Amino acid sequence: MDAKKVDQDVLGLTFVCEVESLGLRRETELCPNGKDTVVDSKNMETYVNLLIQHHYVTSIADQVMYFLEGFSDVITMSRLPSFFRCLSLEDFNLMLGGRSDISVEDWKAHTDYHGYEESDLQISWFWKIVESICIEQRKMLLFFWTSIKSLPLEGFVGLDSRLSIHKTSEFDDHLPSSHTCFYQLCFPVYQSMKDMEDRLKVITEGHIGSIFGTV
Repeated sequence: MDAKKVDQDVLGLTFVCEVESLGLRRETELCPNGKDTVVDSKNMETYVNLLIQHHYVTSIADQVMYFLEGFSDVITMSRLPSFFRCLSLEDFNLMLGGRSDISVEDWKAHTDYHGYEESDLQISWFWKIVESICIEQRKMLLFFWTSIKSLPLEGFVGLDSRLSIHKTSEFDDHLPSSHTCFYQLCFPVYQSMKDMEDRLKVITEGHIGSIFGTV
């Protein structure tokens, strides 16, 4: 902003931040004597830095501390030595982030069909395509389908419900869509495996697969 305008106090700012907690609003000074320190062209960078420090560090310090205390209770050896001593880093990573692999056979065993039969050509094409793509593309397809980025330790059986594939009445030039809350993947009757593969490729291209087609 133009320095002259800032020095004319057109912003009406002082080194104070207004915060809301439990329905109550209160003012917090960003520095000593903050209420009486007017923001001008000389100190406006300091004001912005203090404001960022307050929002992203100071104001959440208590919450972060409580989280650290709780996390420490979980992983400290003194409280649950027999359990955590047997964990490797890989085990702990699985507990926090879930499985990194996706079994297509397990996937098929936990998928139902609506409008399609398991023996339909389109379903056969679909699973052949899933088997042929890489693990990262499978993850993107699963995310597009369910909004879940990784499976629980138990695999698909650990999900809240079974997955399903639904036939739609849309033209076969349409992309698949999904109802992630219900683990539903929807696509029309594609006329060839190549057509289906091209459509699925669009939603497994990383940034596209994470946002396009979900409802």
